[in-house]
Amino acid sequence: MPAARKQRQPGKPETKKGISPSCVFLPEGQWATCADFLAERFPAISIKEWQARITEGQVFDAEGKCIELHQPYRHGSLLYYYRRLPSETAIPFSETILYQDEWIVVADKPHYLPVIPAGRYLEETLLVRLKRRTHIETLSPIHRIDRETAGIVVFSVRPETRSLYQTLFYNRSVEKHYEAIAPYRPDISLPLLYRSRLAASPASFMKMEETEGAPNAETRIRLMETKGRLARYALEPLTGKKHQLRVQMAALGIPILNDRIYPYLHPEEKNAESQARAFASPLQLLAKTIAFRDPVTGQHRYFESEQQLRF
Repeated sequence: MPAARKQRQPGKPETKKGISPSCVFLPEGQWATCADFLAERFPAISIKEWQARITEGQVFDAEGKCIELHQPYRHGSLLYYYRRLPSETAIPFSETILYQDEWIVVADKPHYLPVIPAGRYLEETLLVRLKRRTHIETLSPIHRIDRETAGIVVFSVRPETRSLYQTLFYNRSVEKHYEAIAPYRPDISLPLLYRSRLAASPASFMKMEETEGAPNAETRIRLMETKGRLARYALEPLTGKKHQLRVQMAALGIPILNDRIYPYLHPEEKNAESQARAFASPLQLLAKTIAFRDPVTGQHRYFESEQQLRF
C-alpha cells in the first residue's frame, strides 16, 4: 500500500503520530493577527497558548508553511493546527485488525475506545491508533459505533473511493448484526420488528428519546439464549439513528446491561475510581457482523467480531 500511504492534500501538513491536523477557515473580520482570531475562535485556548504553538511551528498556512508569531490576518484562507490535550485517560483495551487490503481496513474495536478524536479523546481513539499501526495517513471510518459499544468498524484507505463505501450505508446496502445482553422478559413476543420515532432529548444533549410521529427507526429483535434473569439478543438495525438499539431496548423494558445512558443517565466517569468501575462493567452491546457487496472490487465482504459478551 505505498501509494495510499503517501497521499495527502496539497499544502496540508502531514499526520504526526497518527494525529491529522485540524483545519479552520478564516472568515471576514477585524482581527489584527492570526493568533487573535484563533484565541477568539477557540476561547478554551488562551492567546498565550496560541502564541506558544505558533512559536513552536505548530500552526500552518494554506500552503503548509509555519505562520509567523504576528502574522496579519487575511480572510478567505485556511489555517492548520494540531489539537492538544493536557491529559488523556488511557483506554486499557486493545483493538484488533481483522482485515486489510489496498481499499479498506476492518478493525474489531474494544469497549470505551472512541472511533474518532472528539472532546477529551485524541490519541486514545481507534482512528489514531490505526494510523500509527498501519502508517496510512488517509485512513477514515466509513461508519461509526458508540464509544461504549464494541465490535466491527470499517475504514476506507483511499480518499477517491471513500464516498463509494459511505454510499453503501446511506442507501442501507449493508447488513449489520449486533448482539446484546439484557433482562429476559418472557411476556415480550419475539422475534419482533420494533418501529418507533427517535428524536434528540430536550432534557439532555447526550440522549435520544422516543416521541410521537411516523417511525424513523426500525430494528429486528430476536432471542438467542437465556441465562437466569438475563438473555442474549440478536439485533439487526434497519436504520441508523443515534443510540437506536439502546433507546429501543430500554423502551421495551429490557435496557442493555451496564448502559450508563438509558434509561437513566449516569454521571460521566471523571476520576480514576469511577473510570475503573466503568471499565470493569462495559456496555454489553457488540457490533458482531457486517456484510456488503464491495463497490470497488465487486466482492462479497463479510466480517465478524472475535469478541464475546458476558452474562
